[in-house]
Order: sequence, then C-alpha cells, then structure tokens
Amino acid sequence: MSTQINYFISSRSNPVKEFIDSLESKQKIKVFHIFKIIIEYGIHSIPQHIKKLSGTPLWEIRIIGKDNIRILYMIPRKETILLLHGFIKKTQRTNPKEINIAINRYHQWFLTNDIF
Repeated sequence: MSTQINYFISSRSNPVKEFIDSLESKQKIKVFHIFKIIIEYGIHSIPQHIKKLSGTPLWEIRIIGKDNIRILYMIPRKETILLLHGFIKKTQRTNPKEINIAINRYHQWFLTNDIF
C-alpha cells in the first residue's frame, strides 16, 4: 500500500525541503531512502522509524544515526502524509520549540485547505 508524501508550503517557501537540502549528502541519502520506502510500501511499513508525539496530532519520522534527523508530519487523508518541519534532534527530549513550529504549520494548513 503506497503513500503520497506532500510538503508544507507557505508563502512561496518550502521549509522541509530547505531543511533536507541543507543536510550533508549521506544524511540526504538516508532521508530519501526512508521516503522511498514510505512511498512504495506505506508509512506503517517502517514502525522503527515512526513515532506518535503524545499530546499532539503530530507524528515523527526518525532517521537514526550519528545525527538524529527528525521530520514532523501529519496525516491529512488516508495514504497521505504532510511533512511540516525538519530538524536535527540534539537531546533526549524533543525541544518544544520544534513541536510548536510544526503545530503552527499544522494550523496554517487547516486554515487554507478543505478537508473532505
């Protein structure tokens, strides 16, 4: 079961794509490898790389390695994920600032999109 991956876009900027573009080559390869698996087999095919952020409507893609890359996303429709925010996690707990950025984008998306 495949999944469509969309990027949050606001006022002509694509913050998640810009984050991914800022990564080193090896990091980008890891990110796009995970994306390829998600697209081909669905988000639930990689349970070790996804986690629900408790108390929020958000989920995170966890790319584990030397740098712990995180991409926060939401599921607006079945078989679709919307990437909201990417960052490198430096501590055990996710910084609330990073979650707030994703929550704000989540709310922006709902204000400008119809949900069926």
